[in-house]
Amino acid sequence: MRILCAAGVAAFVLAPAAQALNPQTAGLQVALRAYGLYGGAIDGIAGPKTVAATRAFQRRAGLPVSGRAGPRTRRALGPLGSPLFGGRTLRAGRFGWDVSVLQFLLARRGALVPISGYFDGATARALRRYQRARRLQVDGIAGPHTMAALARGRPALAPATGRAQAQPVGVRGLLVHWAGVYGVDPKLVRALAWMESGYHPGLVSSSGARGVMQVLPVTKHYVERYLLHRRVPWTVSGGIQVGVVYLRQLLREFNGNVSLALAAWYQGPASIRKNGVAPGTRAFVADVLALRRRGV
Repeated sequence: MRILCAAGVAAFVLAPAAQALNPQTAGLQVALRAYGLYGGAIDGIAGPKTVAATRAFQRRAGLPVSGRAGPRTRRALGPLGSPLFGGRTLRAGRFGWDVSVLQFLLARRGALVPISGYFDGATARALRRYQRARRLQVDGIAGPHTMAALARGRPALAPATGRAQAQPVGVRGLLVHWAGVYGVDPKLVRALAWMESGYHPGLVSSSGARGVMQVLPVTKHYVERYLLHRRVPWTVSGGIQVGVVYLRQLLREFNGNVSLALAAWYQGPASIRKNGVAPGTRAFVADVLALRRRGV
């Protein structure tokens, strides 16, 4: 059952001149970012960068290059291509286009949430704060009343049906490639990369962590000197390679225990051994494992 009334539109018409904000477009932008094709702001506006990225994806996926993000394009985008916002109740652990739109709407109302397509703890907390401020039921679940409040009268599009995985391209392809080279579970590598950066190759944190895997300079130096014994360029591929090699090393250090290896990635292996796993680290590990199960 549809939660919000459908507008009867089957596709988003993208044109360079289009400047009207449509929250559903934020879902498209997040999905295109995951394929390394969109590096602009998640702003819900189908501007030139969004248009170009959509067309580039359609060409790579072997689809008609129409500039319309219709059902075929959304299916080809995989898990992030559906369902459209308004088609289901959203709660912690959900993943998809509609979660991206939910996070975008919360962010526009001042919440500090990652616009990643994964309904994590930060999203649930932000949603509860929004519900409390609007005197809605405070349950951290985006049901009909909460969605209607967030939509502010904007009609939602009908949810897409069916989903199919596209062939890996861009960042996803590099993640799978280096995971295969070093014998690491590609689903784990993709999940970790999505948790760290949302597949955004240009991301640089305040601490200096860079790229898709958010590799720190000190980590890169360690991998180059002690694990690879050679320099690796600061490219998208090079950053992913370093991250995968480091993850492999952590898996070896912790005897293949994925949870402990992820904890060491987040908290540091020395700290894990000395202090144990901190509560914030446990939340990080749980989120990455959930993303792996959902197949980002």
